[in-house]
Amino acid sequence: MSTSATPLALRIVGTELPGRSCGTFTDVHVAVQRGREPDGAVPGDAAEAVWEFTVDTVLAPDGTRDFRGPYVHGRRGARFLYLTWGEWPPGGAFTMFRRAKLFLDDLPAPALDRGAAEGRLGLTDLHGLPLCAAVRPPRIRWTAG
Repeated sequence: MSTSATPLALRIVGTELPGRSCGTFTDVHVAVQRGREPDGAVPGDAAEAVWEFTVDTVLAPDGTRDFRGPYVHGRRGARFLYLTWGEWPPGGAFTMFRRAKLFLDDLPAPALDRGAAEGRLGLTDLHGLPLCAAVRPPRIRWTAG
């Protein structure tokens, strides 16, 4: 794999958050996961959640794009970002209870070529709980940033 990395600016915009209390969960927050830690936690009752960060793209020997960086998870060919949901009481620790996967191979080619992408998605599932599992278009709408 090439060692020459190109930065890709990502902006994730989440709307329709499920609330601070939902199901059996209280003090609900959502964050993008950086390594094993939540980054940029937003309360579950916010009007929207916005995260901006950069990942690196590299070209593999076969000419396909790959992604690297502390926000990138998964194996080559199936890389993704996590949105992590947790309870975070005042003065306490973030305790993760579910995650959503946003797949980087769903990014449109014009966004990759431009070096910037924005993803928009609602963060509440059909049962009124925090969105989790694989999130693919049309549930998330990716555009060139």
